[in-house]
Amino acid sequence: MEHSEDAGVYKLREDLAIIQTVDFFTPIVDDPYDFGRIAVANALSDVYAMGGVPLTAMNIVCFPIQTLGAAVLRDILRGGLDKMREAEVLLVGGHSVEDKEPKYGLSVTGVVHPERVVMNRGARPGDVLILTKPIGTGVVSTAAKAGEAPPLILAEIVASMASLNRAAADIMVKTPGVHACTDVTGFGLIGHACEMIEGEEEGIFISFRDVPLFAGVLDLLEGGFAPGGLYRNKRFRIDRVDVSVDCPEAVLDILFDPQTSGGLLISVSQEHADGMLGEMHRLGLAAAARVGRVLGGAKGKVVIG
Repeated sequence: MEHSEDAGVYKLREDLAIIQTVDFFTPIVDDPYDFGRIAVANALSDVYAMGGVPLTAMNIVCFPIQTLGAAVLRDILRGGLDKMREAEVLLVGGHSVEDKEPKYGLSVTGVVHPERVVMNRGARPGDVLILTKPIGTGVVSTAAKAGEAPPLILAEIVASMASLNRAAADIMVKTPGVHACTDVTGFGLIGHACEMIEGEEEGIFISFRDVPLFAGVLDLLEGGFAPGGLYRNKRFRIDRVDVSVDCPEAVLDILFDPQTSGGLLISVSQEHADGMLGEMHRLGLAAAARVGRVLGGAKGKVVIG
């Protein structure tokens, strides 16, 4: 907990530990079925980020049954169940309460070998940073709430948010030289990068030109569709960031954009980075990209250049 790890790990015996996590949130899309799929993919991601395999889950539901009706709730739960089946995760129960605003997510239990847990700390100087999904979901979701997100862009972020990090995690655990990993969610790319080097001697360099963005997201941001969380993230972490004069302000802002069900940010040795990235592309993770490297001696700083 002290290092803001993605989930908790409890050792049961020398060759087995359990991973536990919980995540739920309010709808970020209009379609209840898509909301269910996204919420489940997001919750499972914490287990994948630590190199584990999710096994069981319990639904967490808050719902205004008197105003939205049972049909909407059924679609949310159906979307979640379909995504759990895809992940080969067994739903074993859950809990619901009546609430004015709908919320949905999961409590998840997974397993991992105690010696193969991947923490968000441990990145080494010279490591390559690989990001497995584009960023910009917060901006597009904000535009969608105002009815201003182009349908093709909205469909792209829904597909990304609903996609599991399972394949990326499988490749990660099979690749030698992986030293750290986190999933990129509410604190944005820079916020989660900062967590990786909090209190460490190392720093991180992020190449803003290499970070994959959803199509059209910068136009939406410059059009005023910035979520409040973007600016909260920026205020909280900007003192840890050194920014090149070449980096446009809108691009810097998007690096603070809070993500939902974002990709994995993996720190891997340089000699194994190309192999990992090639395998990801081969398995259809087309957006996976090198986005930076770990710096020696930068002492907890994130350098944008």
